[in-house]
Amino acid sequence: MTATRSDEDWMREVLALAEEAEREHDEVPVAAILVDAEGEVLGRGFNRNIGWHDPTAHAEIVALREAGRRLGNHRLPGTTLYVSLEPCAMCAMALVHARIARLVYAAPDPKTGACGSVFDLLADARHNHRVCVTAGVLAAEAGRRLSNYFRRKRGKAPL
Repeated sequence: MTATRSDEDWMREVLALAEEAEREHDEVPVAAILVDAEGEVLGRGFNRNIGWHDPTAHAEIVALREAGRRLGNHRLPGTTLYVSLEPCAMCAMALVHARIARLVYAAPDPKTGACGSVFDLLADARHNHRVCVTAGVLAAEAGRRLSNYFRRKRGKAPL
């Protein structure tokens, strides 16, 4: 049995994984961790779009795939996904299809966010599954990390 950890504790682990993605793989620093109701990690992922040449290799998808393989199931009920950036439409719908119970994300995505910022796909009453959403956990830190990644790519000083 794993000791109970707070959303903030899990998000700190996600942000450390995002830092690894940037530092070791030069990927956009977005990461995700999927845990079960007992707090056991079922899947981890960070953006792998660049290295894998795969437009679907978002952090959420990588973590969900790992968990599905580990459990031998495409359904992941009772789980919580922690992610450093608000999921896009592709990832939001993957959460619905996987029957994720809860999403906790850090920074909102004002361009493609699909969990409340630009769209709110998870709240659509037409779905046969609902995902509870907690937004903004360590948002400033996650947002600054993302901004600084893109600033570095453009040759600008960090914030």
